[in-house]
Amino acid sequence: MEKNNPFANALQQLATVNELLRIDKNIYAQLQHPQRILEVSIPVKMDDGHMEVFTGWRSQYNDARGPFKGGIRFHPDVSRDEVKALSAWMTWKTAVVNIPLGGGKGGVAVDPKKLSDRELEELSRGYMRAMAKFVGPELDVPAPDVYTDPRIMGWMLDEYEKMLGTHAPGVITGKPLSLGGSEVREFSTAQGAVYVMARAAEKLGLAKNSTVAIQGFGNAGSFMAELLEKAGYRVAVLSDSHGTICNYMGLKVAAVAAHKKNTGSVAGYVGANNEGEKHCLEHQVDILIPAALENSINAENVNFIQTKLIVELANGPISPEAEKIINEKNILIVPDILANAGGVVVSYFEQVQNASGYYWKKEEVRSRLQEIMERAFDEVWHEKEKYRTTMRLGAYALAVRRIETAMKDRGRN
Repeated sequence: MEKNNPFANALQQLATVNELLRIDKNIYAQLQHPQRILEVSIPVKMDDGHMEVFTGWRSQYNDARGPFKGGIRFHPDVSRDEVKALSAWMTWKTAVVNIPLGGGKGGVAVDPKKLSDRELEELSRGYMRAMAKFVGPELDVPAPDVYTDPRIMGWMLDEYEKMLGTHAPGVITGKPLSLGGSEVREFSTAQGAVYVMARAAEKLGLAKNSTVAIQGFGNAGSFMAELLEKAGYRVAVLSDSHGTICNYMGLKVAAVAAHKKNTGSVAGYVGANNEGEKHCLEHQVDILIPAALENSINAENVNFIQTKLIVELANGPISPEAEKIINEKNILIVPDILANAGGVVVSYFEQVQNASGYYWKKEEVRSRLQEIMERAFDEVWHEKEKYRTTMRLGAYALAVRRIETAMKDRGRN
């Protein structure tokens, strides 16, 4: 397999937890493969009149605990293996927070920044048309992911309902509030991460004014920065694909966000040192939050890391080689399948509200989210202590055991 293939990483993690748990061999064989992977061609007539054909995927990994669940990302680097890996991680993620869902993931290989609004809408509706027979409120429920948002979910919902001939708001989550979306969903991934980060900081004796570096100032990263600043942490380092800025007294997050909106990057922000070639990962901070893409922390840069706690807001941001080095340094990692599960928890809340036709207030959603995330952290910590292992393996042990139980109860072994 190619180096840093995300699905190879996912299988390596599963193999490690199998050594710990000794999963039923028939179930372990099944867990190494998605139940179904769909590949579709999506023709879009571009504004200049020519036809462009995009490739899309949907990986439905495991539905033993409930309908497949997972986002759809639009990104030029999306691949079949990436979608498979993300769907595996979603399977573990829904299990670790103990919500009644399985795992899936979708994507289209495209740079959405190069599309007009009309082309983007055509692509979004085309993806849903291609997948409509394989999704549904009780089958597979997509959601937003990298470079997709509530507007795109609204287009997909509308296309599905046109094909179905009836309203079905539960087919997709992360929708606009006007179409049955949930309060808090917009920043739920970051909010859930704040709850588990606070728990981890408490375990390590870190103060509330600890310094934080966030690698990736996109959707989740910017919300994380805003929430942490409000909670009293010092957001000292921020980066995006164009540059890194640093102020150990604490950056003014709203001002950085306004600067990025105007210029397209955090680079050049006047209230901080612009670090040029010095990467976000190289700064000495109490807490590091990778919020970019897979394998952003790897064998080439891991030795630069100087922190006490890593909270994985992104999916699979640390390569297996890098993780071995981090563990040797006794740096605590709160793994992605726990740290960023707030998004899928509130997506589940959205499904519940859609099914009942009754919608909760923002504080009710926050309260329910906090309860689930903190309980999940405590359960993962218990597994970590029980097996004298890492938090990642503790989370995997908890999740895979729950999936194994569900598969056995269904007679799938």
